[in-house]
Amino acid sequence: MRFISAFKTVAIGFALYASSGAALAQGGGQGQGEEMKKAEMSAIAEKNAKALEESGTPQLPAASIPVDPQNVWDLDLSTGGRVRIQLRPDVAPAHVERIKELTRQGFYNGLKFHRVIPGFMAQGGDPKGDGTGGSTLPDLKQEFNWLPHVRGAVSMARAQSEDSANSQFFIVLLPRLQLDKKYTVFGRVIEGMQYVDAIAPGEPPADPATILQASMDSDGKPPVIAPPRPVAEAPSILPTVPAKKPAPRKK
Repeated sequence: MRFISAFKTVAIGFALYASSGAALAQGGGQGQGEEMKKAEMSAIAEKNAKALEESGTPQLPAASIPVDPQNVWDLDLSTGGRVRIQLRPDVAPAHVERIKELTRQGFYNGLKFHRVIPGFMAQGGDPKGDGTGGSTLPDLKQEFNWLPHVRGAVSMARAQSEDSANSQFFIVLLPRLQLDKKYTVFGRVIEGMQYVDAIAPGEPPADPATILQASMDSDGKPPVIAPPRPVAEAPSILPTVPAKKPAPRKK
């Protein structure tokens, strides 16, 4: 209804602007005629707005949806914790179904983030680890939608063809709206973005972060935590004292 009201206001305002412009062009000599013209244009605008309201204006999907464990994707990263991603089957149903299927196969467990560009995105989901791999399932048809590539957005990577997404995905680090409607956004991080920020950069990274475990929240799997790395022993700062030779025995 707010849209309809706004449309009415704009339409009426445009009508008034058009009629006043006509008066200026004509020198403003016909005051009464111009008032009638204004009333006529306003009536037309009101009629058009009413017709639009009755026809039913299509509404955009919600910017966010209630958190449902059936549609929360959990990624336990080697960077220190669990990343929770709200999936969006309402706008990308086939892509969400693919993520669920591969996750329950254990496909993502142990895979690296093979391409990480600071200020842009972190990409993973490739079993080859070089950006050329995918699953044995067929490629997906694009489901480009209105969801923007803002920080935390999770989108499907693809090759040149719009219908070549398969298993690889990327998490956006900073907004890149020029990607909108060119790649399929299928979710957004709702918890644990700090663990995404901690993913090592590089193409490929020298020490890549990995997905220790991918699971659906509804499956109730406990988080997998990376074992602590061994700490190298610090070199001693004490001087080495040479061992004393035993004194010769007296005969």
